[in-house]
Amino acid sequence: MGILMSKLRESNMQFHCVIPGKKARSLGQITLDVVFGDSKNYRREKLDFEVVDFQSAYHAILGRTAYARFMAQPCYVYLKLKMSGPKGVITVTRSRQRAEECLQKGSKIADEQMAAVEIEEYNKNADPSDLLRAKKPALESAFKSIGETKLIHIHPEDPNAAPSNISTTLDGK
Repeated sequence: MGILMSKLRESNMQFHCVIPGKKARSLGQITLDVVFGDSKNYRREKLDFEVVDFQSAYHAILGRTAYARFMAQPCYVYLKLKMSGPKGVITVTRSRQRAEECLQKGSKIADEQMAAVEIEEYNKNADPSDLLRAKKPALESAFKSIGETKLIHIHPEDPNAAPSNISTTLDGK
């Protein structure tokens, strides 16, 4: 929106479950004029917004405080917001297609962020040396050879790596 960070007031607000697996802190708070309606019938109120630094499908989220200030009634089924104005009811209508796009985008962002959290957790708990080491010895393999075999260490640098059975009848090529 082009608002300088110096315009934000200090805030200690934290958001939980917006970013999967993490809590997010507000960068600060700002008061903005919010207007609903048209030039003939409109309502303007000042609302406080928390400014955050995470991806979202939405640019702003209005909550109960905003609805109370405007004395507005949201209807999620019909995607309408109704409030009284100086010359009658003001009705704000949104597109069902746009709402679906926001839902899909929000779901994709959540999936990406959850994947990043899972990878971070995996990297904390995974031991890279376990990745090269066989979990069970090759001797216990379900594969049974019908010919002559010999044990060969595939990873000669890793003394703990299990040897593999190699056929003795293979030609040198």
